[in-house]
Amino acid sequence: MTTVTERTVSDEGTRVPDEVIHEFGALLGAAALLERIAGRELERRCGIRHAVFEVLLRLSDAGADCPDMGGLAGELILTSGGMTRLVDRMQEAGLVRRRPHAGDRRRHLVELTDAGRAKLDEAMRVHAETLREHFAGPLTDEQRHALVSALRTLRTTAREELGTLR
Repeated sequence: MTTVTERTVSDEGTRVPDEVIHEFGALLGAAALLERIAGRELERRCGIRHAVFEVLLRLSDAGADCPDMGGLAGELILTSGGMTRLVDRMQEAGLVRRRPHAGDRRRHLVELTDAGRAKLDEAMRVHAETLREHFAGPLTDEQRHALVSALRTLRTTAREELGTLR
């Protein structure tokens, strides 16, 4: 007899606690909702989408080593066409500029403009306020530190697993 806390999930009769499925669902649900809140605030208060913020953030981390379009697309899990459209819109808004790659005329590097740096500074302030209220606010310091530690462990093991799938 299957109890409320167990379900048969394979033809071999392997039983997996429902708890782990619900816990994973709680993680994904919370992350999705927090991401929606963060994106909403960036759009409402800064006039940029979350994807634009991510590009600005990655470009600021690059320093003098400007990434190329393909590298950005890979980091953000976008198609090359999607990345091109996003950077086109950002360039039209004056946030970034493209320049040809010195060693490969087919590639273009992307760098922040002064307006892009200013927009990133504004967005960082808004994003930090939003996260303090909606991510850190409901948790005690101890809960937040335990959560972050656990998430880092999960990220490390997931990266190790995905490394073997390439």
